[in-house]
Amino acid sequence: MRRSAWLLSFFLLLTACGGSNPYLEQSLKPAELQGKDKTWFEKNWGAPSGKALRFFGGETWTYYRIAGGKSGPPFFNFSPNQCQITLKFDKEEKLSDYSYSGC
Repeated sequence: MRRSAWLLSFFLLLTACGGSNPYLEQSLKPAELQGKDKTWFEKNWGAPSGKALRFFGGETWTYYRIAGGKSGPPFFNFSPNQCQITLKFDKEEKLSDYSYSGC
């Protein structure tokens, strides 16, 4: 009985921590497939929090957003979750890859 409870809690923790964000995927995957460029992202998402050049050409943009959070006792302080979205653009300034964490 105890062993099955530990296994169940382990799998629940595993699925809660290791997943993707379907809402973000619905936004980024079509943008990659449609060849959206840096101008489109800057118009629709705003200026990135950081930019860096890539070794073989192109740029990497990083966005930081607040994605919910937690509040708890004793003073119900709010602790925000920070979401990091990384967009990689090729030499033609088109989105070539993306990643995110904390979302």
